[in-house]
Amino acid sequence: MIPLIQKEIAENKKWVTDDDILEIIAIAESTPGPIAINSATFVGYKVCGFWGSFFATLGVVLPSFVVILIISFVLEGFGDYPVVKYAFNGIRAGVLALLFKALYTMYKKCPNGIVSYIVMAFSFLLTAFFDMPVLYVLIGCAVFGLVTSLIISRRNKV
Repeated sequence: MIPLIQKEIAENKKWVTDDDILEIIAIAESTPGPIAINSATFVGYKVCGFWGSFFATLGVVLPSFVVILIISFVLEGFGDYPVVKYAFNGIRAGVLALLFKALYTMYKKCPNGIVSYIVMAFSFLLTAFFDMPVLYVLIGCAVFGLVTSLIISRRNKV
């Protein structure tokens, strides 16, 4: 969803900037719920206030709900066919490609430096191999970022 969101709201509609996308993703990832819904709510509020967020959220939720409802009835009868299973394998591969695209886009936009690479690697290790809840990792990264920026700002004042 991230590349689709970025292309539509930053490139096509020009509602937000590419820098805003990083903030939207950070907020949407750190709040409960799907990223598309959180992003739509944030952008809707930024563009049209409360009603913008309300209708943006409804616009994201309602079509997905209807499509999933229809697919669930269809798959109930066809889920065991090999063709359907192969189609879902292809969909999974496509989703993985979109995730790598989002990772690459966010990597290009993030500040480059040894500290950023260490935080990224450490966060990956904690979530992927040590099953640390993502919320704890996000909170830890936020605290680390705040402490680091405070240290840097104090050094610059001296």
